[in-house]
This record gives sequence, C-alpha cells and structure tokens, in this order.
Amino acid sequence: MRIFDLDKWHEIYFALRKNPLRTFFTAFGVFWGIFMLIIMMGAGEGLYNGASQDLGDMATNSVFMWTRRTTMPYKGFPRNRFYRFNNADTRALKDNIPEIKYIAPRLQGWGGDGTNNVVRGEKTGGYNIQGDYPEINLIDPVNVTRGRFLNQNDIDELRKVAVIGLKVYVEMFEPDENPIGQYVQIQGVYFQVVGMFQSKKNDNQANHDNQAIYIPFSTLQRVYNYGDMVGWYSFTARDDVRVEEVENKAKELLKQRHSIHPDDDRAIGSFNLDKEWSKMTSLFSGIRGLVWIVGIGTLLAGVIGVSNIMLIVVKERTKEIGIQRAIGAKPLNIISQIITESVLLTTFAGYFGLALGVGLLELLNYALNASQAEATMFSNPEVDFNKAVTALFILVIAGILAGAIPAKRAVSIKPIDALRDEI
Repeated sequence: MRIFDLDKWHEIYFALRKNPLRTFFTAFGVFWGIFMLIIMMGAGEGLYNGASQDLGDMATNSVFMWTRRTTMPYKGFPRNRFYRFNNADTRALKDNIPEIKYIAPRLQGWGGDGTNNVVRGEKTGGYNIQGDYPEINLIDPVNVTRGRFLNQNDIDELRKVAVIGLKVYVEMFEPDENPIGQYVQIQGVYFQVVGMFQSKKNDNQANHDNQAIYIPFSTLQRVYNYGDMVGWYSFTARDDVRVEEVENKAKELLKQRHSIHPDDDRAIGSFNLDKEWSKMTSLFSGIRGLVWIVGIGTLLAGVIGVSNIMLIVVKERTKEIGIQRAIGAKPLNIISQIITESVLLTTFAGYFGLALGVGLLELLNYALNASQAEATMFSNPEVDFNKAVTALFILVIAGILAGAIPAKRAVSIKPIDALRDEI
C-alpha cells in the first residue's frame, strides 16, 4: 500500500467531486462541530480571563481579617463587646505563626467618603488614605509607574511620604508635571510624593484603587492619633501551606489575646481569597468540561454523518470494488482507500472550522481592544495551541473511525457478488 499513490488520490478526488452537494453537507457537519468547539472554548477562556483580571495580580493564597463585635460573653466580658487589633498583635502573629509568608497590617485615614481631605495649591480632592507596610504590594500589587513604593525605612523613621494613585495625579497635578518630590497636604499635614502607581485590576475596582494614597502605617498612626491601633490584616501563607491553616491559627491566637470565647466565630471577620479562587477555578473547570462534552457531541454528530455517507458511497461503488478485488486488489488497499477518503473529508472540514473559529476569536479580541471597551467579565477570548492540536487529533481519529465501518463493509463483499450487483 502506497500512501502517496497519485492514482489513488485522483480516484478519491473524483469520488468526492462526483456529488458536490452531498460532499458539502457531509463536510459541513464536521466543520460546524469543530467551529462550535473552538468558539465555546474561546468564550470560556474570555470569561475566565475577565474574572481573573478583576483580581489583578492579587495573591490568591491570601486572607483578610478584621474585628467585629463579640457574640458570646467570656471571662467576665459581656457579649456585643467591641475591640481593636494592635501593634502587639502584629508582633505576636509574626512570632507564633511561622506559616505566614507576608503580613501587612492596614489602617485607613480620615476621608474616602466624598469629603475633601487632600489639598495641593488651589486644588482639592477626596481620596482614600491608606496606612500600609511595604508587604501590601506583595499581597495586592500595583504597577509603580514613577518613583518607588513604600519601604521599611519609611515605617521605621515615621517618614511623611506618600505614593499616589493615577487618579490623584490626574486631578492634583498638571498633565506633564513630575509628581516625585512634590508635596500634598493630607488633613493639614504635608507629605512628599515619592511614587505613583496604577491599579492592575479592571474597571470599577481599578478606579477605586487609583484614587488611593499610600502612606507609611506608623506615620498614619502617629499623625491621626490612632495610638497602636491596627484596622485589619492581610496575610499570605507559605507556598507549602494552605492559607486556611494560617487563618485558623491567626483567629485562635487573636481570640486568646483579646479574651474572646473560642467558639465565638463571629467576633473576627475574615475573607479567604483562596476559598473563593478555588470555587471560581472549579466553576470554570466545569465550564471547560461542559464545552468539551457539547463540542465533541456536536462533532460526533458530524462524524456519524460522514460514516453514513461513506456507507452509501460504498453501496454505490459495490461493482467498482468487486472489479478491484477480482483483478487482485488486497483488502488492505480497499480499506485504506475508504478510510483515507473519510479522513480527508473530516480533516479538511475540521481544519476550515478550526481556522474560521480562531479567526473569529481574534477578530473579536481585536474589536474589544480597538474599542477600548471596559469588559468586566469578558477579556481576551483565546484558544490554547495545545487544545487546538488536541481538537485536530481527535478529528483525525474520528475520521478513521468514521471510515472503519464502511471499509469493513466494503471488504466483506465477495467479488462475485459485487460483479452481479445491479446498482
């Protein structure tokens, strides 16, 4: 059997050309199956990318923790008691929970409720004033576009420095002005701008982040007379530890330090991003699985159509096959011809479906980027190259299977019976 037998390929070409309408509709079933599979995979990735970009580069193995009122009396303290985290808690967490990778105490200054709290010359604005440690940029990173972010020296020396968001710069500075080294007045206190940042997130969350001003945590405590109070904590776990373990140990330690009942689960609020991220990835894994099931099901319907048509083709060519067998054609030659015809039909139809699907996704992606649309839940629809190759491989296997039954039917016909066929 020669794969590159020119006569065999001519015979296949004329067999398919003999009935072009039937060939077209047979190929269309396969084309539509692979086309829909690619489109659904791309749409699923677009949804996943949109949801992922809402988080920016935020560490997914992170947890956020804040105080709430107690709901159970304990050690002489009544229920409904309010308390605050403090600097001693921060030291205790660092010293007693080695599973913590990064810890960032946070504190919010006055403002952020629409009232003007920042002045520069004749310009005023209301922004979110955040007291932070440098580690916050390892937990919830931003793009530092000018200057630098906060560092440990700023914390230790209680420096009056600030890192401003993009929206703060746009509203408080001239378009081409360099903000580094300039001063802004925050609640009557002057801070020198040492950096500027832009959020990595999307849309509304990005707008919120970009109107923030980061100042050293210790400076905010001193300037605003917060004493040693901590507003809330951001943690990440070591790479070999689940963040849920850190969350549970931190809650247990903080409850002991603030005389909270061990069973009072409402006294400390928390948000475990790892749990939410796991839910989201599980959801999209389910969506991807469903896409493959639906896509392959649609593709299978097209392949069954190819198999049925090939059975009809074999029936129509019964006498021709009989003549081939009579003059010495081996069963393997007959089988290879039928299977090659089936694979050729499915592969070409599938390739065009794949190319058109990828092209349509690229066109959609280009349109989204060109329009600069703010797509909060859909971004960069794409198909992974390995998945596209897998789809083509499945298609070739499907073409072989589609031709196997007609091929078996062809070689089962006895030459003498084939020559007597009246069709």
